[in-house]
Amino acid sequence: MASAIGSLPQHPETTEKSRPVPENSEANGGAGCPAQDPDVGSHGADPLPGKKDLFIEADLMSPLDRIANVSILKQHEVDKLYKVENKPALSSNEQLCFLVRPRIKNMRYVASLVNADKLAGRTRKYKVIFSPQKFHACEMVLEEEGVFGDVSCDEWAFSLLPLDVDLLSMELPEFFRDYFLEGDQRWINTVAQALHLLSTLYGPFPSCYGIGRCSKMSYELWRKMGEEEDGETKGRRPEIGHIFLLDRDVDFVTALCSQVVYEGLVDDTFRIKCGSVDFGPEVTSSDRSLKVLLNAEDKVFNEIRNEHFSNVFGFLSQKARNLQAQYDRRRGMDIKQMKNFVSQELKGLKQEHRLLSVHIGACESIMKKKTKQDFQELIKTEHALLEGFSIRESTSYIEEHIDRQVSPIESLRLMCLLSITENGLIPKEYRSLKTQYLQSYGPEHLLTFSNLRRAGLLTEQAPGDTLTAVESKVSKLVTDKAAGKITDAFSSLAKRSNFRAISKKLNLIPRVDGEYDLKVPRDMAYVFSGAYVPLSCRLIEQVLERRSWQGLDEVVRLLNCGELAFTDMTKEDKASSESLRLILVVFLGGCTFSEISALRFLGREKGYRFIFLTTAVTNSARLMEAMSEVKA
Repeated sequence: MASAIGSLPQHPETTEKSRPVPENSEANGGAGCPAQDPDVGSHGADPLPGKKDLFIEADLMSPLDRIANVSILKQHEVDKLYKVENKPALSSNEQLCFLVRPRIKNMRYVASLVNADKLAGRTRKYKVIFSPQKFHACEMVLEEEGVFGDVSCDEWAFSLLPLDVDLLSMELPEFFRDYFLEGDQRWINTVAQALHLLSTLYGPFPSCYGIGRCSKMSYELWRKMGEEEDGETKGRRPEIGHIFLLDRDVDFVTALCSQVVYEGLVDDTFRIKCGSVDFGPEVTSSDRSLKVLLNAEDKVFNEIRNEHFSNVFGFLSQKARNLQAQYDRRRGMDIKQMKNFVSQELKGLKQEHRLLSVHIGACESIMKKKTKQDFQELIKTEHALLEGFSIRESTSYIEEHIDRQVSPIESLRLMCLLSITENGLIPKEYRSLKTQYLQSYGPEHLLTFSNLRRAGLLTEQAPGDTLTAVESKVSKLVTDKAAGKITDAFSSLAKRSNFRAISKKLNLIPRVDGEYDLKVPRDMAYVFSGAYVPLSCRLIEQVLERRSWQGLDEVVRLLNCGELAFTDMTKEDKASSESLRLILVVFLGGCTFSEISALRFLGREKGYRFIFLTTAVTNSARLMEAMSEVKA
């Protein structure tokens, strides 16, 4: 835990984070540790003393495992652990504790258990702990079900989990669907509280930038919280110079592209969950799976994580040769040297050897899977879509992908990428692809198309009297300035992507003479084989250069964020030159490992240090699954 916050400025408060069950609640909330520990209660009076059974919701298991393992729970008299599932509880304990997300279905589950006990004439104690916060709607459901008086409620303010030295996650994968599809704003308060916590730990942020509706709302709420408790940060020296908030829907394209940096490929292939990955027998070359924590402490992984996959094998084979040479040194040693070697070096070499074999196994497994899928052809199609060439051939490739039933999620992803890069599909093409998809994968996907349309991921251009035609008619009747505003209104109505125009303005497709050298990358485009600079990362780079959105007005307008790009500069005289190089980037709706790798590269080039805060780490498959109504 302590290492996971290493890249952030160190504080007396943050040193507490090395403890799995913290004592100092205020400082430790930032490590994703409980602001209070309601179920195990190590501070004086235990709200639920004695033996208890703990019911945990599936998506809270991994985050809890990062900060409190089973032995710690046992110390606090947790007898048995159960997964929250829609079936009767077999627990015989007199006290039941539920650690859940604030969801209505969870409340119905708890109510059904309480009511079943009542029918059986059984009396038990029940405690529900909501993470990251308690919502009034949940208590209303308990009241409707007639169990509100039988259940005590608490919340675990679990808002920030350090996954690595420069990566903090809120572990809220549902944020993307809730906000960007359903328009549900309930998590904005959670984001604002997380930002408020960071500013109390590390002082005020001298420069704040942001783009997107969600970013603006979170920022305004966070500022309000700061004003209410102004005394906490007043007079503090800022330790983080800049903060940049960005909505996921500002840049869907980057999240929809196949990842080719090593960490991104591992995530796409094996699914990195809460900073660790389960490698199956095909990687471990044994009959057992292996859970590996992927962070900067893994020396082998740390050197290859941001590398383009084409460089990784060469690096690993060189590493294996170096390791062998170190082992071979034993041969000419006398007894004293051998003793030193065994006591000081051997353990480290064995650990490195183990990690090396795991990553070589992972690379081989990725290669096998990608060769089977004809990955090169897929990448070629994606690059053609990004550059706007050979659209007909790309569409044929997508049709073939659908007809061969390669994967429902992959086919959807390619259709969305085609739609966004082309500013919507022409109606005939949209209907044709949709029909083929539904015939190939089943009519149950029909609602998914409605979701993708609402989110602006898969849209069709308006037929006949197109929006552009309507705009031109209206603009003849009004002044130029008003016409601009009307165009913005039409764009936001249609959720237009304007990708081509934005790409030109920001030079997202690099012009390369000859071959792009992936071994010595020249810009952030290396994370997509030199074909495309991530839009989100380019925006951050441009704003940091200008220290404002000035000169980017046209880009902001094309992003349909006319009123939603903001800059807030306070005096920088208190900030040290080191803190001004430290930048906190907040992704609302998820960020990909490709974006993290690109910004790490930018940091090395420009002398910045980036820290990432995201609602969850995402990738193209997770994005599509969030929109899908057909659960795998």
